[in-house]
Amino acid sequence: MEIYPDIPLQQIDAVLEKSQQAFDTYRQVSLLKRAELLRAIASELEEIGDAWIQVAHQETNLPEARLRNERARTIYQLESYGQACAEGDWMRISIDTAFPNRNPPRPDLRKMMIPLGPVVVFGASNFPYAYSTAGGDTASALAAGCSVIVKAHPAHPETSAMATAAIRRALEKCGLPIDTFQHVYGASNEVGKALVQHRYTSAVGFTGSFNGGKQLFDWANQRPHPIPVFAEMGSVNPIFLLPEQMGLEAESLAEKIAGSVILGVGQFCTNPGLLFAVEGDSLLHFKNKLKALLQSVAPAPMLHTGIKDNYQSSSTEWRAKAGVSTLVASVEQPDLCVTPQLTETSLNRFIQDSSLHQEVFGPATLLVVCPTLSDLLVAAAHIEGQLTCSVFGTPAELSAQSGLLQILQTRCGRLNFNMVPTGVEVVQSMQHGGPFPATTDPRFTAVGSDAILRFVRPISYQNCPDDLLPDELKSANPLQIWRKIDGAWSNDSVR
Repeated sequence: MEIYPDIPLQQIDAVLEKSQQAFDTYRQVSLLKRAELLRAIASELEEIGDAWIQVAHQETNLPEARLRNERARTIYQLESYGQACAEGDWMRISIDTAFPNRNPPRPDLRKMMIPLGPVVVFGASNFPYAYSTAGGDTASALAAGCSVIVKAHPAHPETSAMATAAIRRALEKCGLPIDTFQHVYGASNEVGKALVQHRYTSAVGFTGSFNGGKQLFDWANQRPHPIPVFAEMGSVNPIFLLPEQMGLEAESLAEKIAGSVILGVGQFCTNPGLLFAVEGDSLLHFKNKLKALLQSVAPAPMLHTGIKDNYQSSSTEWRAKAGVSTLVASVEQPDLCVTPQLTETSLNRFIQDSSLHQEVFGPATLLVVCPTLSDLLVAAAHIEGQLTCSVFGTPAELSAQSGLLQILQTRCGRLNFNMVPTGVEVVQSMQHGGPFPATTDPRFTAVGSDAILRFVRPISYQNCPDDLLPDELKSANPLQIWRKIDGAWSNDSVR
């Protein structure tokens, strides 16, 4: 493997200068041209073939089958964001025509979204395709009309280099400024800080740990002119198990949850790290089954040494905490391999010790036993912001637990019913984001075409001559996109 050194700090200014220059051109490119670029990137990634799979497998230890699925998702993201870009719904276009005879007269007002500027993207270690160089942050920023600088994740530098080459080939084929997309290496905090705090950087996208995301957020807010940061930082994705459903399906629930805990060796941002259940015989049955399933799981490799070491140290710390009992202990393994862990505590202890609320990145989950059904509401009130919350219950139970559901709505971006949280569909209705500390901004999503909204801002034109308006706002609607005109959706011209 080639060695990729950190970019010298003195070169970062030149990178951002090029990005700003490219942005000045790219921001004026039509929606159809941006969509063409995204489709071209998808095509170039497909052309790489299995060589990309093999390199990613060598760098990350992820199974080839998993990587093939992730590659397909990445290509689909690019194509779907391209389609959304061309359709223009995300631009939230509204036109309120003039009322000259009103007293006072109402001016003609037309509003749309415009790109922010150069976006710096920090990719994730656990998704070398879908949340990395050519992933959702890059795709949505390009769809928005922004230039992009990706800081490659040090866990898969060659995988990132291959994606970069594909993106730049697509830019050349589309006749667009080559520096619309740039790629740098840098494992040091100094590189990250310099990128975030550069005067031309207009927004940041990040997927990773809480500490990493919070640091980028703080750097962005220390600037003379703060910039938006969308950092997806971590989540324990609690599952609430209602007793009637557990009594009916204790074993199948255990099987579903065990599969979710160990999926990808627990290296998913939607891994269920907390389970809440009511004390009773059905819970005992569920617990014994879950314990047996996790004990039978063969050791599996994590992404790299740093993640494994953090998992092992965190697992050991949890087993030593007061009031925590170990049902399945993670056993030290050679190389990068680990085994699952299952621990248990009381609701009172969970409330008293906030460290039990934190994510253990890996195949580990904590069962919190609640004395009564009403205590589930107490538990819900004490959890922090999450990407997801899940509830398993019969129809009657769910109807009776409106209070619990109301609390959970305030704690998460996606509320699952009788489904485990792992698995994120790339569709318009997906919300992949949640209240702090899951993300730095719960108003946005990192998945689905609404992700484009992270990298744009609104602008309103008042009494602007039609020939000076962007095509999106012209009265004749040359792009034939849907717009809200005087309160009604239409793709007709303004009369």
